[in-house]
Amino acid sequence: MSADILIANISKHISLSAEEKEFFISLLQPRSLKAGEFLLREGDICRYETFVTKGCLITYYLDKNGLEHIIDFSIEEWWADDLYSFFTQTSSRAYIKAIENADILQISKNNLEILFQKIPKFERFFRLLFQNAYIAQREQINSTLSDSAEERYISFIKKKPYAEKRFSQKDIASYLA
Repeated sequence: MSADILIANISKHISLSAEEKEFFISLLQPRSLKAGEFLLREGDICRYETFVTKGCLITYYLDKNGLEHIIDFSIEEWWADDLYSFFTQTSSRAYIKAIENADILQISKNNLEILFQKIPKFERFFRLLFQNAYIAQREQINSTLSDSAEERYISFIKKKPYAEKRFSQKDIASYLA
């Protein structure tokens, strides 16, 4: 599994030498998931930052009635994780599941710390990544609280024009609810 797509993504934010790229790639663990396979389940500890090179993952929570509430779709060039569990190394409340066959690249928390020490510019990359994730989450919360269902749907389709072809209407509705 090639890390080229990940390196291209990172290169939009920071410049890396050939040696830095090689070192970074050496810290990654490739993995494939079949549609329906879980990357993370409630109660597990999120031990990896996960980059999707092919396919799609959903992140969701179950409410007390067992109803699924999707909070994220992670497609190619997106990351999938439970940051709270990852940073605190505590049990996750989230599920992350492949809804298409997926190829992913993972970096463990320990290897991420090694990467930050050896190549400090990666701290900038991940800060930008986490900052953008926070902003997107806040926008989603604000939209849920203030926009009508129709407004949320129109905005979602504008931001993710591929959604109607890749995601079920049920999953889109769960995400927008």
